[in-house]
Amino acid sequence: MSKAAVSPSAASALPDPEPARTSLYAHAALNSRPVALVYRMLALAVILTGVIRHSDVLTGAPNWTTLLFYTMVSNLLCLVWMILLIVRTARDLRQTGPRGTSTPSARGSGAVMMAITVTMLIYLVVLVPTRFADGDSDIFSLTDNLIHIITPLLMIVDWLVFVPKGSFRWIDPLLWTLIPYAYLVWAFVYGSLGGEFTPGQKYPYPFMDVDALGVSGVAQWVVALTLALVVVGLVFVAIDRALGVLSRRSVRR
Repeated sequence: MSKAAVSPSAASALPDPEPARTSLYAHAALNSRPVALVYRMLALAVILTGVIRHSDVLTGAPNWTTLLFYTMVSNLLCLVWMILLIVRTARDLRQTGPRGTSTPSARGSGAVMMAITVTMLIYLVVLVPTRFADGDSDIFSLTDNLIHIITPLLMIVDWLVFVPKGSFRWIDPLLWTLIPYAYLVWAFVYGSLGGEFTPGQKYPYPFMDVDALGVSGVAQWVVALTLALVVVGLVFVAIDRALGVLSRRSVRR
């Protein structure tokens, strides 16, 4: 007896084949939403702690001038982005299961990561030496470490471990400079209109002090810092593309 051909209607009634299981190490270094969710909730708590301590919100005499500085702006950006990551991870965990990655945008994660990396680099390269020279003994306090070093590292680790790789473009480092440049423009305009970042100080950071350095001195600092940040950004892109190749090979296996 010959095998009867299966009609389209009969074929449609057959159960769907079991969906392919996402590899734990495909797409990102670790494709585990429960682990990502726990990490991101802990990271949010740490970032929020730094913001609260830096702004003195719980002391009863909050220092709202901290909101004028790039450090706080970049930390608040990380805070908002981490909340979005948590919401996306929790939603995806509930709807599609524990395996996979969850981020609103891999390139968005890169932009936020670079924005806070600027904070860390300027703190370590520019502000710490200046404060040492001025005799400041409160360098590397808990609050300083939280907002200048720990939060940047938390964002970098989140990108390295939980964000899918291979989406960065070589033009991205230049695009990432738009965030600090937007702050620079705003800060110069704010100071020129009479705004003060601290009493008697119309520049938020020493390298922006036109009165002390002159226009050419400030321009040299801005150019040097821009070149340094673009180089760091290119390193991030190179890592992203290399890990993207590895993740695609993992998927094909």
